[in-house]
Amino acid sequence: MKLVGLLVLFFGLWFTPVPQGLTLEAWHLFAVFASAIVSVVLNVFPLFTSSLLACAIVVLTNTLTPAKAYGAFANAIVLLVVTAFLVSQSVVKSGLGKRISLYVVSLFGKSTLGLAYSIFITDTLIAPGFPSNTARGGVLFPVILALANNSGSTPEDENKRRFGGYLMFCGMSSLAITSALWFTATSGNPVGASLAAEQGLKIDFGSWLLASCVPCLLVIGLLPLLLYRLFPPGITATPDAPARARQELRTMGPMSRHEWITAITFIVMITGWVLAAPYKLNLTAIALAGLATLMITGVLTLHDMHEQGGTLVTFVWLAVLFGMSGQLNEMGFMGYVGERLAVGLEGLAWPMAYVALLVIYVLLHFGFVSQNAQVLALLGVFLDVGVKSGVPTHLMAFALLFASSYFSVITPQGGSQNIIFVASGYLKQGELYRLGLLTTFFATVVFLVVGTPWILWVAG
Repeated sequence: MKLVGLLVLFFGLWFTPVPQGLTLEAWHLFAVFASAIVSVVLNVFPLFTSSLLACAIVVLTNTLTPAKAYGAFANAIVLLVVTAFLVSQSVVKSGLGKRISLYVVSLFGKSTLGLAYSIFITDTLIAPGFPSNTARGGVLFPVILALANNSGSTPEDENKRRFGGYLMFCGMSSLAITSALWFTATSGNPVGASLAAEQGLKIDFGSWLLASCVPCLLVIGLLPLLLYRLFPPGITATPDAPARARQELRTMGPMSRHEWITAITFIVMITGWVLAAPYKLNLTAIALAGLATLMITGVLTLHDMHEQGGTLVTFVWLAVLFGMSGQLNEMGFMGYVGERLAVGLEGLAWPMAYVALLVIYVLLHFGFVSQNAQVLALLGVFLDVGVKSGVPTHLMAFALLFASSYFSVITPQGGSQNIIFVASGYLKQGELYRLGLLTTFFATVVFLVVGTPWILWVAG
């Protein structure tokens, strides 16, 4: 029955007359892309299958040329996600991840909630030094994976899977909200700030932090507890865990050769990622160099690569959806939809226009696989309509800028940093969409109810 409904949706969209202002190719690409996403949400096909089918359809129907359809397989962000996932395996294999996770448990491990807060706190502290939340995810993921593994949680064990799934989603949601907290936590923030500058609003590190700190810190303080209620991890209280962790650390003894190599490689990679912006270093090249180093030194082997079949699956569906979303944007579809929705709100009282614009902007992220793509396509349009509707410029700008980070978990593919956690297998597709939508809804409410008066007060 779900398959029949999906086919009705696809053919209904495909044969609908093309709206004025769009090309036939753009409309057909939307029909394929929307159907692929709906098939995943309804659990008709897995994400990998839907992506393969969508890619085949757009090429065979000449909706996209092969070069455009397959172009994202060479995209730097896609390659960075896959490389970071492969590199993270060295942290687990070498034992360094176990050592770090035991240390974390020794400090925060009396409860699962304590571990969740340790993830948020760690990410909050390191975020301002990383211009890429994808790279930051590559740092957090292996530690979270080791925390899950050391507690006996594996994707295959349904009874214990939820513990790892809870920690994985905490990592994803933490990356979303800390990217909104710090101006330098993701590359999209300066891009959005430059668009706001066209409306006469100058934003720097200090003014950004002043506007973001209260709503962001409130979300950081409440979100681990909310996720704990929405997705109970099963394992809750572990009062003896810190003592056991300290004992196991003593049993492990000093760091091994492979641990040292892995640690030094990661430190060099992290340093490169932090210095990437001022020195114009390529993030993906840094990750590839790190992976090569780990293989040359024997920390990772070709056999280890052969065992990462799930990484290839992730690479394929991410590249396909990333490419299709990008082409929708290039064809003007996303801008067309954003303009029509935004212009329809003109004439409303500014508080109503403000809320409507923000909510629509957040929901439109269902159609994007890149945060930066939405910023470039829609932020300027929505900001302009908001200002013309009477919304204070600083309020509309900051609301859209912060949303451009926290909406990244609304879908599993909503941010490239999510993909490493999704590929772990701890969370099912339905769980990812449900938790993503609820988390985004919660963040939006906090930023509207608490963030709005705060921004009006401090940035007015």
